[in-house]
Amino acid sequence: MDPASSADRAPRRHWTDRAGLPRALAWGYVGVLVFMIGDGVESGYLSPYLLDEGLSKQQVALLFSVYGVTASVAAWISGALCDLWGPRRVMTLGLGIWVALQIVLLLFALPTTDFPLLLISYGLRGLGYPLFAYGFLIWVTAVTPRRRLGSAVGWFWFAFTGGLPTLGSLVASFAVPRVGAYSTLWLALGLVVAGGALALLLVREPTGRRRLAPAGERPLATLSGSLAIIWRRPRIGVGAVVRAVNTAPQFGFLVFLPVFFTETLGFTLSEWLRLLSAMFATNIFFNLVFGVVGDRIGWQRTVAWCGGVGCAVTTLLLYYGTVAAGDDFPVAVVLVSLFGATLAGYVPLSALMPSLAPDHKGQAMSALNLGAGASTFLGPALVALLLGPLGVEGLMWVFAALYLTSAFLTGFLRLPVPGKGADR
Repeated sequence: MDPASSADRAPRRHWTDRAGLPRALAWGYVGVLVFMIGDGVESGYLSPYLLDEGLSKQQVALLFSVYGVTASVAAWISGALCDLWGPRRVMTLGLGIWVALQIVLLLFALPTTDFPLLLISYGLRGLGYPLFAYGFLIWVTAVTPRRRLGSAVGWFWFAFTGGLPTLGSLVASFAVPRVGAYSTLWLALGLVVAGGALALLLVREPTGRRRLAPAGERPLATLSGSLAIIWRRPRIGVGAVVRAVNTAPQFGFLVFLPVFFTETLGFTLSEWLRLLSAMFATNIFFNLVFGVVGDRIGWQRTVAWCGGVGCAVTTLLLYYGTVAAGDDFPVAVVLVSLFGATLAGYVPLSALMPSLAPDHKGQAMSALNLGAGASTFLGPALVALLLGPLGVEGLMWVFAALYLTSAFLTGFLRLPVPGKGADR
């Protein structure tokens, strides 16, 4: 027998397998990217746009906070709903909510600047993207072996942050000057529909089409268990807090940094949008890097040092560096990119959390998603409470302190000893 000919006949691994990307879910990643581009179009300019339309800073902060509350609820229940209905159905629900409420926002709330209607339409639209995106994340964790889970979730966050706000802000930077802020929101609607169609029509992997919970488990037990696990297993609760800290400053930045960069530092709105794109272009690349690094050196160590400590340092650099340099665009690009890179240090949390409770992965992911959703509320809420008395400088120190606290808390996220309930 010729060994060479035997080797030649061996099946060649697909490039997605070599890259750590689950091949059966590849179109889902593309769909999430396009969906989140549409969701992220508004992220860099909606705050100043609403201020120009006559809303007060307090109203804008409240609007973003309500959006964050609904996103928190959707993020929490996404895991439980996936257990009950399956990820694909949860993603379909998220897409439908986003599209329906965006149409209400565009046709009725924005043209009249009716603040209660804005709170209802935009606030409730916060239910949409977590159900769609985190539903897909749970799909990823349900079908990916543990040895490749860090890379697989790294690809998810690559797609997620590639859209929100990276490419979304880049699209807005070109669209707003040409077609206007209002018409750009219609463009966002089209992108969301396209992304949802790609993921839901082209992914045929069967696991996502069925419930993930054991047969016979009652809906109420599933929903209550997804919350009870936070205190039943304290490490899961700690992980949810760390996840909330991860992106709370990011969502807070979207409330006050557009005004700070344009009115205080002197950048144009288009320059700010390109800076935001640079920040998260770096972030999406390092999402992949830290997914692989976490698989190599340990998920816990990567989150604590690259995420927590790294973000504390780069948050302060972002403020003091830009204040010292003024409207120097190249310097600002470097500083925002450093923050974007360290923000990706938290990526291994999405692999670490389900591995902390291998016998209750869906519930662990619900806790993680609750933290993710809470961050969309926590960041704007801290801005609303502290920006007035502390100013931008003081708020940046608060965010840095939160990141250092998360690094300390990560020390408690020790993986269980392999054995009963170990992941495949």
